[in-house]
Amino acid sequence: MDTVLITGSAGGVGAWTVDALADADREVVAVDRRTPPNDERRDDVDYVAADLTDYGETRQVVDAAAPDAVVHLAAIPHPEDHAGSRVFANNVESAYNVFDAAGAAGARIVWASSESLYGTVFAEDDWLPDRLPIDEETPTEPEDPYGLSKVVGEEVAAAAARRHGVPAISLRLSWVTYPDDERRREARETFDPATAEPSGNCWSSVDVRDVVSAIEAGIDPETEIDGHEAVLIVAAENFLGRDTAATIEAVHGDRPADCDLDGDESAFDCSKAERLLGWEPEHSWRDGVESGRDGD
Repeated sequence: MDTVLITGSAGGVGAWTVDALADADREVVAVDRRTPPNDERRDDVDYVAADLTDYGETRQVVDAAAPDAVVHLAAIPHPEDHAGSRVFANNVESAYNVFDAAGAAGARIVWASSESLYGTVFAEDDWLPDRLPIDEETPTEPEDPYGLSKVVGEEVAAAAARRHGVPAISLRLSWVTYPDDERRREARETFDPATAEPSGNCWSSVDVRDVVSAIEAGIDPETEIDGHEAVLIVAAENFLGRDTAATIEAVHGDRPADCDLDGDESAFDCSKAERLLGWEPEHSWRDGVESGRDGD
C-alpha cells in the first residue's frame, strides 16, 4: 500500500485530499502546524504537527513517513492578509524544505501552484495577457509576493526533480470552490458587466473534487512524468454562464487581439493536463443550479 504525506492537511483542499486518499485505502500522513482534536481525527490517518519552514522538522517528518508521494498544499494562500515578506518567505521556504526532503526520500512530488503566477490576479493595475486562452507557455509576470512565491516554488520543484531524479508536478489551480460554498453563486447572480470589477483570472474556478482527482492522477506511479511539469487545473467554463470573450471586453474595456475563446469556455487551456495526467474537469457550477447550491 502506497504512503502519501500531505502538507496543509487541515486546509480546505488538504482535508478533502486526506479523506479521498484515506478512503482509497492509502496510508496517509497528514501534516499541519497543529494536529486536530481527537474527535476530529480519522483512525486510519497519522497526524503530525510540524513547522515546514524549519528544514530539520520537515526532514524528520518526511524521513519518518518514508512516503511514496508527497502532496504539498501548505501555504499562505494570498497576499492580502499578511505582510508580503511573510507570504513570500513562508511559501518559498516551506516549498524548498518539503521538496528537498521528498526528493531525498525518493518520493513523487505534487503540489499546489496557482494561476496567480501569471501576474494578472493581484496586479496593482488591471491587465490581461497578449493571448487567450492562457496556457503553460504564457509568460509569468507577477508583481505580488504570492504569485512570485509560486513562480519560485515551481523552480524549486524543478530543481528537486533534477537533483533527486523524482517526478514533480506543479498544479496551477484557479479559485478552488467547494460544494457548500455560496460565494461563486452570489458572484454570478449579482454580476453586472456595467459595474463589475475586472477579473485577473477571467471568472475562472475549479471544484475541489476536480483538484483531488488531479492530485490522485499526479501521485499515480503509472503516470509517467520525466522531471518537472506544470499543468493548469481549471474548470472547463467560467462560472458566470456568459460568453467569456465578450465579458472580458465589456468589463476590461478591451481584449487581446489574439483571443480564441468559444462561448463560456475558460480563459485557461487545460489540454496539457489531459495529455500528461489523463485529467479533465468533471464538475461545473451548473451541477448545483437546480438545488440552488453550487457544486451539489
